[in-house]
Amino acid sequence: MELTGCGTALVTPFRADGELDESSLNALVDWQIDSGIDFLVACGTTGETPTLNDQEWLKVIRIVAGAAGGRVPVWAGCTHNATREAVAKAKAAAEVPGVTAVLTANPYYNRPTQEGQFQHFKAVADAVPLPVVLYNIPSRTGANLEPATIARLAEAAPNIEAVKESSGQIGQITELIHQLPLGFKVFAGDDPLALPVISVGGAGLISVASNEIPAEMATMVRAALSNDWDAARSINRKYFRLMQANFWETSPGPVKAVLAMMGRLSEAYRLPMVPVAPATRHKLECLVEELGLRTHAPQQEADQRTF
Repeated sequence: MELTGCGTALVTPFRADGELDESSLNALVDWQIDSGIDFLVACGTTGETPTLNDQEWLKVIRIVAGAAGGRVPVWAGCTHNATREAVAKAKAAAEVPGVTAVLTANPYYNRPTQEGQFQHFKAVADAVPLPVVLYNIPSRTGANLEPATIARLAEAAPNIEAVKESSGQIGQITELIHQLPLGFKVFAGDDPLALPVISVGGAGLISVASNEIPAEMATMVRAALSNDWDAARSINRKYFRLMQANFWETSPGPVKAVLAMMGRLSEAYRLPMVPVAPATRHKLECLVEELGLRTHAPQQEADQRTF
C-alpha cells in the first residue's frame, strides 16, 4: 500500500425520522474531497456502524464510494465479532465499485487470544482480493492486538498491508513500527497522537476531527510527513482542543454536535448514542465560536434527536 496522509472516519448522518440522510452524506463526501482529504473511511466507529443493519451498512458504503467517484481511495469498515460474519461483510464490501480496501477491527466482546485474533484476521484477508487494514482499538473491543501478532499477520497474509492503531500507547506503536517490514503502513487512530506517531515512522492519520476541519488536518499531516514540523505543530497547537473535544464524550457525540453547529448535518443519533450533555454542548459551542467554525445557528434541544 502506497497510500499515506490523512483519511476521515466519516460520521453517518441521519434524518429527523431516523433514516439515513443520503443528501448530507453525499455533500459531506464532496466537501471532504474538495478540502483535500487523502482518503475516506465509511462505516467505522465514528459512523455509528453498530446501529446500522446490514442493508444500511452496505448502502452507506455504496453512497460514499459512489460520491467519491474514484477521486480518493475509500475504505470500508467490515468488523464483526463472529469471524464468518466479518468474512461475509468483507466479501460484500469488496464487490462495491470504488472500494479500495477493507478496515476490520478486533473481534469485540469475545476478547480472543492473540492466536484467535491472528486466525480471525487471516480468515478475513484470505477471503478478499483487496488490501486489508487492521484496526486495533482495545478501548472499544476489549482486545489488544500486539505488535508480534501484527508482524505475524503481515508475513502470513500479504494483502494485510496496514493498521489503524488506536491503542493510545505510543510505546506499543513505536515497537510495532520497528517490528514491521518496510512498506507496511501504521496509521494513527487518535487525532491527539497523530504527530507523535508520524514522528516515529507512522504513515498518517485516520481522523475524527477531519470531519470538522478536513483541510486543516490534511495540511497538518502532510506537513509532518514532509518533515515541516514547524507548520505541523502550528496547526496542531491551534486545533488541539478540538481534537481532544471529540473525547469529551463517546464518539460521535461531540463531532456530530459540532457538524450540526457548522450546518453540515442535522444532529440525529441512533440509540444507544444520545446527544452530548448540556455542559459539553456549552464547551463545544464556545470552542466553535473561538475557532470561527460556526456557520449555522445552534439547534434547539427538540431538534437533537435519537432513535
